[in-house]
Amino acid sequence: MRPFRGTDAPATWVGPGRLRHRGRRLVSSAPIRLSPDTGSSGYWDAARRNELALPVCDECGNLTLPPAPVCPNCGTTAPRWRFTPVSGRGTVRSWTLVRNSFHPAFDHLVPYLVADVELDAQPGLRVVGRLLDEGAEPPRLGDRVQTSFQELADGLTVPGFVREHT
Repeated sequence: MRPFRGTDAPATWVGPGRLRHRGRRLVSSAPIRLSPDTGSSGYWDAARRNELALPVCDECGNLTLPPAPVCPNCGTTAPRWRFTPVSGRGTVRSWTLVRNSFHPAFDHLVPYLVADVELDAQPGLRVVGRLLDEGAEPPRLGDRVQTSFQELADGLTVPGFVREHT
């Protein structure tokens, strides 16, 4: 097997979310389709109702996201996950400014902020989501946030965060 060289490559990276294939630009114009599996359907069903629901392990009672074949908290290899509503309040632990869209369906949103939030529901439980109230003030570590929801397409509602005003 010979190594992959630039001239041998069937596609070349030419920018965020864009490839060139033999001189033609390849960009998916297909809308994002949500295909929840049995492990995530409770999360997405709740999001459509503007509710944050996270999986709880029936064995140990701890929340986690995403649900996995092995519970990261108690180690059971056959966890039964049930989704339970949580308040969605938390604290910003980290954040970043996204300047390049990862999918053409999000091109109109850039630049946007993404926050890593530790939820109040359980110490150490962190969720990543878009900071929806991008104001004049950049976020600060320790900012208090509340879950908010954004409908990106028919049937696709995603949780994000807005800052709490004190």
